[in-house]
Amino acid sequence: MHDLDENLHRALPADAWEHKLVPLLELFDVLGRRWTLRILWELRDEPATFRGLRARCGGISSSVLTNRLHDLRDHGLADHVPGRGYQLTASGRGVARRVADLSAWFLTQRDRT
Repeated sequence: MHDLDENLHRALPADAWEHKLVPLLELFDVLGRRWTLRILWELRDEPATFRGLRARCGGISSSVLTNRLHDLRDHGLADHVPGRGYQLTASGRGVARRVADLSAWFLTQRDRT
């Protein structure tokens, strides 16, 4: 266990750890997989077909794109709409906004050092 994990685990009651932080760690696991954030970014404003996503993401293989889209769908962050392609769900749009906010915050923190 990492030091941060150990400190959080000691500081929080077991039910808080299991019910609040573990789902967040699961989300970070999904978002941390290669290409997932890029796909989320590409879908943030409009739906895209599989072919369109592949072109926008340049360099992603079909199998990796398929796996990442399944991950996003399995976690309720994206849907496939026949005739339109893939789009973010309301939850996916919420995650995309929060990722953008986190990125902006990180850039301001990084610039301070």
